[in-house]
Amino acid sequence: MELGKLLVYDALNRKESCGAHFREESQTDTGEAKRNDEQYSYVAAWEFNGDGNEPQLHKEELKFEFVKLQERSYK
Repeated sequence: MELGKLLVYDALNRKESCGAHFREESQTDTGEAKRNDEQYSYVAAWEFNGDGNEPQLHKEELKFEFVKLQERSYK
């Protein structure tokens, strides 16, 4: 149950479509997942703060040297 709640915190925090996380308001004209790398190019780690308290988000920036970030297409 705790892991499920954590996944919901992360999904609500990330205002973009990412991997298996798809948001209707964040899609291309063709219905593909639309990325927002300027705001969400990081690794998220959530810290447990005790029962009844919200977890704390810790971020580590992702830096890409050899890979160009681009939207995926499954069509």
